[in-house]
Amino acid sequence: MDSKTSVTLLKDISLRPFNTFGMEVRAKNFTEITTESQMPDLLRLISRYEGPVLFLGGGSNVLFTCNYEGLVVKLSTKGIEIVDQDDEFVFVRGMAGECWDDYVQFCVQRNFGGLENLSLIPGNVGSSPIQNIGAYGVEIKDTFYMLDAVSLRTGEFREFYADECAFGYRSSVFKHELKGHYLILSVTFRLQKHPLLNTSYGAIPAELQAMGEAPTVRSIAQAVANIRRSKLPDPTEIGNAGSFFKNPVVGQTVYNEIKSRYPGLPAYPAENGAKLAAGWLIEQCGWKGYREGDAGVHAKQALVLVNYGKATGNQIYALAVEIIESVKEKFDVLLEPEVNII
Repeated sequence: MDSKTSVTLLKDISLRPFNTFGMEVRAKNFTEITTESQMPDLLRLISRYEGPVLFLGGGSNVLFTCNYEGLVVKLSTKGIEIVDQDDEFVFVRGMAGECWDDYVQFCVQRNFGGLENLSLIPGNVGSSPIQNIGAYGVEIKDTFYMLDAVSLRTGEFREFYADECAFGYRSSVFKHELKGHYLILSVTFRLQKHPLLNTSYGAIPAELQAMGEAPTVRSIAQAVANIRRSKLPDPTEIGNAGSFFKNPVVGQTVYNEIKSRYPGLPAYPAENGAKLAAGWLIEQCGWKGYREGDAGVHAKQALVLVNYGKATGNQIYALAVEIIESVKEKFDVLLEPEVNII
């Protein structure tokens, strides 16, 4: 069999290199996909496999609490290409296993506008639509054009366009109705040749001023990277999965009540209410910088839970539960994890 199309099934593999929390857990079975030509072989394997199957991209949005008693498929397909363009827009396709920030920088260096506010987000291109990832006033739904996927049940290849993805806050059809039904193979974004810059997020103008730069695609990307590095830990140095919790959306009445008690409450407009800053809520409950053993809350950003070395997934999860309970007690607001807990 051609080694480029065959799929090798490995047993009892450490997943520590494949999750940014750095959890030392093991997969009963493991395989890695590096090219689309392996898909038929992979689909045959999955159809015969008796047990759960987990697809891993960058491993930056998962917390393992135990060994995985199934098959882990690591997606490592690479490639970025311009597939179409006109006077206004350029369409850039990224393979699912491509590093998200490498994809963003490919676009930024060519002055393609729309993704610069999403610089330095960990993870891979294929995972981005599932979460509708967002930061600094931008979500990927703003520039998403389409994706290619394959049905895990029938092997049928199909395209999904933006209006078929049911994008919401950190949500999509792939996180709900179609969860586990399709494997995303590539994603194409429609980017601007004449960029409309988004500097609505407060920290960006201040950082641009500190840099002595006018707003451009490149300067905004650099400003966002600077801001992220100033308050978010590098997963290669301290295990983490970025923002552990979603920013909660509450109704107008709840927002008004909390705002009356805490005038400094940071919030953003949302449909029928307001989106609260989860990090601020957690900080008000005294968690920022908290540490018990090797499980902790980052000292510069309370939204980030960290593994200082040898914390277990269960210890991180127990800490998350305590935080959720304390925020609920103090503000009567329920936090939801953004990270997938396995």
